[in-house]
Amino acid sequence: MSRKLFLPFFLALIAAAEWYAFQAVRTLVQSSTPGVRRTTVVLYWLVTALVWGLGIWAVSNRREHASYKAYLGGVLLAVIAAKMVVIVPLLLEDMVRLGRWAVQLVGQPAGAGSGQSISRSEFLSKAALLAGAIPFVALLWGMFKGRTDYTVKRVVLRFPNLPASFDGFKMLQISDLHAGSFQSLAPLRRAVALINEQAADLVVMTGDLVNNYAIEVEEHIDTLAGIRAKLPVYSVLGNHDYSDYVDWTKEGGLPAKQANLARLKANHAKMGWNLLLDEARTIEREGEKISLIGVQNWGARGFAQYGDLAKAHAAADPAAPFKILLSHDPSHWDAQVQEYPDIDLMLAGHTHGMQFGVNLSFLKWSPVQYAYKQWSGLYQRGRQHLYVNTGLGFIGYPGRVGFLPEITVFELRRG
Repeated sequence: MSRKLFLPFFLALIAAAEWYAFQAVRTLVQSSTPGVRRTTVVLYWLVTALVWGLGIWAVSNRREHASYKAYLGGVLLAVIAAKMVVIVPLLLEDMVRLGRWAVQLVGQPAGAGSGQSISRSEFLSKAALLAGAIPFVALLWGMFKGRTDYTVKRVVLRFPNLPASFDGFKMLQISDLHAGSFQSLAPLRRAVALINEQAADLVVMTGDLVNNYAIEVEEHIDTLAGIRAKLPVYSVLGNHDYSDYVDWTKEGGLPAKQANLARLKANHAKMGWNLLLDEARTIEREGEKISLIGVQNWGARGFAQYGDLAKAHAAADPAAPFKILLSHDPSHWDAQVQEYPDIDLMLAGHTHGMQFGVNLSFLKWSPVQYAYKQWSGLYQRGRQHLYVNTGLGFIGYPGRVGFLPEITVFELRRG
């Protein structure tokens, strides 16, 4: 669907969802007194107007440091999701009714069933509203609990060319902290404590430390500086770190934007993190080496392409038989990384699992999969592996459902 058609289609779908949800509520009170029916109608549209009004105001005027507005937008999202579910059974019922009407039109009798004590419409209305309550409750839970329900994922990876001294090497990945979305210090303090419990040899962070502004992370510097591993923490930049989504013409122009990025890089250093800007570092153990490569953000699908993989790859130690790449956007893997077959493992983030979906052992689904081929978990092509971390923080919708904030612990094995 073209962009020109998408907006009218979306608005028509929203209008239909609102109408069908109203019909479902009205059906439930159709046998009540006229006063109850009138009160229900007034309350329904009053609450609907209030949710839409506050939600649109919050989304239109929200600045990242005014994060309470994100919660108003989140409530609107929950209501939209609920009503999109409500529309499905009721629309199917109308299609059945249309079919019966067509049959009657050509002189054939329609099916019986009008004598039931509870009409089919009332039953379907109840079923539709109950179904709609599922995403509504889930999205509210995601805002108040799921967004900081930190999950440790453990992944064992085997490589025949991994140096023997690195057999059992434990590497921990975090990504997409989006520090500007946190309203207090406590959640990241809890995340750091959980990170340190893993006793990793190496900790890496694959981009999007902030939403837009370098200042967003500064109240968390002491907390994030507390991350402990046997080796230094290494990091790269993500698309949000460049503050490309800010209208800098209103905030000092290009010099102000450049100063913001310089300040963000300095904040990495204040935390003791080693920021890799199209660079490589050699990690040595018992005389054997692996190479850690880090590139600036490089993304397909309209995202900025600041990274220079050729430069970073050339900086890698040629004596290191095993290479790990840190690159924020997983679309980089198909676009460029496949051209470097000696990169054994790429670690990415960026997608967040869209912070919403089904994440079960037998079923993994999120709307983001229609935009990204690689969007959550482990992928392999030939000898190369890609892991997409769904992120530690959140942005936009201030919650997580299904794809909870992730701390990934890799155990590298030879074989």
